Amino acid sequence: MPQLPAIAWACKPFEQLTLTELYAILQLRAAVFVVEQSSIYQDVDGKDLSAFHLTGTDNGRLVAYTRLLAPGISYKDPSIGRVAVAPSHRAFGLGRQLMMRSIEESYRLFGKNALRISAQLYLKKFYESLGFEAVSAVYDEDGIPHIEMVKSR
Repeated sequence: MPQLPAIAWACKPFEQLTLTELYAILQLRAAVFVVEQSSIYQDVDGKDLSAFHLTGTDNGRLVAYTRLLAPGISYKDPSIGRVAVAPSHRAFGLGRQLMMRSIEESYRLFGKNALRISAQLYLKKFYESLGFEAVSAVYDEDGIPHIEMVKSR
């Protein structure tokens, strides 16, 4: 695996994002979820306003992102969603580092409680390697097979 670049991490509530940061987040999410995965859906769903936004930048360019939600916004448990790594940085194992940071930040923000995700089915083994377990049958979300998973405390 190639050497992982030095990633600068930040976690901010919506109100603290600059317009440039918000633009980069929406651009990365659209590039990965709408264009690359050919999934037409309403990405801007109102939850961003209540979320914490974990960003990873390489020389000022956003290359990794997750949205961290408090209990009661998407699920009864805190949740991690909109997990995205720029195609240019996928060969470095950045997805694992991003999820480990997301778990740590969720615990810091919401307490060390169970975490819930809606995972794309093809990533089930990846999430299992991070301690998540499937808790639902496979379901369709925006034309892509998903499975709900939980990481217990």
